[in-house]
Amino acid sequence: MHRWTVMALLFAGILISYVDRGNLSIAAPALMREFGFAPVRMGVLLSAFFWTYSLFQIPAGYIVDRYGIKLSYFLGLLVWSIASVAMGLVTGFWQMVALRMVLGFGEAIAPVASIAYIKRNFSESEQGLPTGIYIGGALVGPAVGTMAGGALIDPLGWRLLFAMVGLLGFVWLIPWAIWGPPHNAAAREAARIGNEAPPVRWLEAAANPLFAAVALGAFFYSYYWYFILTWVPTYLVRELGYSNLKMGAVLGIPLAGAAVTSLIAGGVADRVIRRTGASALTVRKAFVAGGFTLGCTIVAVAGLTRGADVLPVFLVSMCGMGFGVSNYWALTHLIAPERLIGRVLGFQNTIAQLAGVTAPIVTGLLVGGEHRFGPAILVAGLSPLLAAAAILLWLRPIYIARFHREVEPR
Repeated sequence: MHRWTVMALLFAGILISYVDRGNLSIAAPALMREFGFAPVRMGVLLSAFFWTYSLFQIPAGYIVDRYGIKLSYFLGLLVWSIASVAMGLVTGFWQMVALRMVLGFGEAIAPVASIAYIKRNFSESEQGLPTGIYIGGALVGPAVGTMAGGALIDPLGWRLLFAMVGLLGFVWLIPWAIWGPPHNAAAREAARIGNEAPPVRWLEAAANPLFAAVALGAFFYSYYWYFILTWVPTYLVRELGYSNLKMGAVLGIPLAGAAVTSLIAGGVADRVIRRTGASALTVRKAFVAGGFTLGCTIVAVAGLTRGADVLPVFLVSMCGMGFGVSNYWALTHLIAPERLIGRVLGFQNTIAQLAGVTAPIVTGLLVGGEHRFGPAILVAGLSPLLAAAAILLWLRPIYIARFHREVEPR
């Protein structure tokens, strides 16, 4: 039962992570009014978190492989909670940029530690459900953040909102210190083998088609979500005239639905693999392709003439993405040797976070001074289709086997 206790803590930790990083999107309309930020400058500020978040993914993977999950996650969450609280005290643009970068540095450990724990504690046919639990936190976090933030920002103001949410992390540190997973003998041995083995030849790995599947899949899958999480709150408030409360509901409900479908799809895929004996790779790719194709339906928002029609489109699109997302991250377990799970995930997440750097800025440029969201919605809506195509084309057993031969000690 201890591993499910740890999974509950990982769910809570990633939930807090996404609430903390999403606060700026909720506060963006208020900040643009108070400080006079243009869309391009707001896009830079929304992007700043991802500069350090992407830069430290691979180092975070090394730290997890070398020093274990418990200590690295504890320190990371402590750093990001301090940064989140401090956001309530800022007085200018560059202070905000600096603190968002510190937040990204601290949060870099969270996805690497979570997926590494699942890889090391669940078998291949069990990994869909725990991955769904982890992904559920990444989706419930924005859902809770948008609904609660939308309800609280008007009565409390954006400064107090940042401070209150930042304090949640300090509460989480207590049960993690008690029940977090120890750096046991098996993990230490995996770290020893990984450190003594020849270094991974990343330049050679880049010639493997698997590299294209991982890189393009991660980038375009993530572009969709970072468009949703950074700019859609502003779109709903400024373009459709929603109140902050209504914005929180219209965005939060589909995100919560995505969390539920992610959990269900991960468990169903596990069951199909166990019951039929089908290849885990084939089953999970089918779930990813189907879910990501449904995610593309968000392009319909660009042609809507009534704000009331947005919620049904969001529900179909985000729940579709939820259907694919837990199995998308479970594919990482099939790619990476156990001794390198932290570093492989670090590489994958580095590419994913480049989309976090790109999506806010590109959207800001596409929206421009005329506040035209149509082109930005079309770009975001096509992204899941490109991710699914890359995974279907190049994530194949032959390329995975080749990668394992390239990186395993001889």
